[in-house]
Amino acid sequence: MPHPPAQDHPREVAGHGLHPPADPRRWAALAVICLAQFMLVLDVTVVNVALPDMAADLRLDRTALTWVVTAYTLTFGGLMLLGGRLADLLGARRTLLAGLLLFTAASLLTGLAQNAGTLIGGRIAQGVGAALLSPAALAIVTTTFHGPERTRALGVWAAIGGTGSAAGVLLGGALTQGPGWQWIFHLNVPVGIAVLAAVPALVPARAPRPARLDVPGALLVTAATGILIHGLVRAGDDGWSDSLTLLALAGSLALYAAFALTERATRSPLMDLRMFTRRPVLAGSFLMLIATALLIGFFFLGSVHLQQVRGYSPLGTGLVFLPAAVAVALGAHLASRLVGRAGSRACAAGGLALAAAGTVPLALQTAGSSVYGVFLPGLVTASFGVGAVFVTATTTALAMIDHREAGLASGVVNTFHEVGASVGAAVVSTVAATGIAAGALDGFTDAYALLAVAATAGALVSLALVPRGKPRLTGGPHVH
Repeated sequence: MPHPPAQDHPREVAGHGLHPPADPRRWAALAVICLAQFMLVLDVTVVNVALPDMAADLRLDRTALTWVVTAYTLTFGGLMLLGGRLADLLGARRTLLAGLLLFTAASLLTGLAQNAGTLIGGRIAQGVGAALLSPAALAIVTTTFHGPERTRALGVWAAIGGTGSAAGVLLGGALTQGPGWQWIFHLNVPVGIAVLAAVPALVPARAPRPARLDVPGALLVTAATGILIHGLVRAGDDGWSDSLTLLALAGSLALYAAFALTERATRSPLMDLRMFTRRPVLAGSFLMLIATALLIGFFFLGSVHLQQVRGYSPLGTGLVFLPAAVAVALGAHLASRLVGRAGSRACAAGGLALAAAGTVPLALQTAGSSVYGVFLPGLVTASFGVGAVFVTATTTALAMIDHREAGLASGVVNTFHEVGASVGAAVVSTVAATGIAAGALDGFTDAYALLAVAATAGALVSLALVPRGKPRLTGGPHVH
């Protein structure tokens, strides 16, 4: 599709009203913004391959390793909606630059970490920066492009997710085996500085819009999820009947309840809970939660399993995971074509059933099983299915509701994306605790079995929860 020519006057687009003149810098701005978003997506998966080396260098136990993964996704997801409101209040460009500056500085701090506290603190700060940057970047994309160009721009934006996941596992392995795991964070610094320099020249400042900040809501939902993860991780060491484990889980439920009450009482809630009365949004949120939990579970377990039990190098582990990351993108591409023909329910149930089938060989593998004959085919099959579920989750939530609610639905679904990553890593870490501690296969196969059961249950739930019918495929907003 050719680029429409730039015009020097407002233009009328059928059904959309007047648009400002097309900015000649818009495609260069998109490239720079996508580069920033690529760093954020990369940092979800890039650390997984480096976990064993981090543990050896900094003497990290299983709990600390789990928080290295979850601290980033927890703050990213918990504060993302607040970041979107700040972009309205302060202006998208200003919020993007603030988030990028924080993310870049936090990356430097994380790479220089000499202990678990500094490492996890840096990951938390990275997540806060990402929560400011990502929604502001998406707001710039949706206001810079109009009509057919917006669909093309959002297509490029969506492709960043799959590309970032694939690059993360390979780049993480190469950097860890080469200059060291610190460089998976240090690499963000020159890229971040370059983007910081380019954004003011390419992205015009726009007037901020009035917005109310629901800070209590953001803090409550983030704290609730953090305490939930603490309880889940603690259960791996002290058991599910441990009093502090039970206290953490109960405290998490209480904070979630307080969050719900706060959102109902405030005039400008962070998350409009009435969106969950929309069946497509509820279904899309569920699918995003379970798909992300499965994918991060595979990456977390597989990277530690291959290096601790199978003796693979970081680069070798990254190469094993590369076909799986590509399979996620291929599954998403196929689902984007099938969902309009077969419908959301069939794609969701089929994708999760495929994920369950692929996970079964992982749960049944033995010490003598071939990595390339058993582990890799199962992982690729499961990843392909999960990729299909990602697209189905987004299209169900955004294309089967009123267009005026697409922005709210997008925020809800993307919050569940990051929460799913945090919870998925915590749960599989707990189930595989004995295997991680002893470098034994048994704990890992138990965790893979749990993922197979979760995918099977998800397929059954989706048959009842996901609406019948075919979504209206549009270029609706989404984060990644």
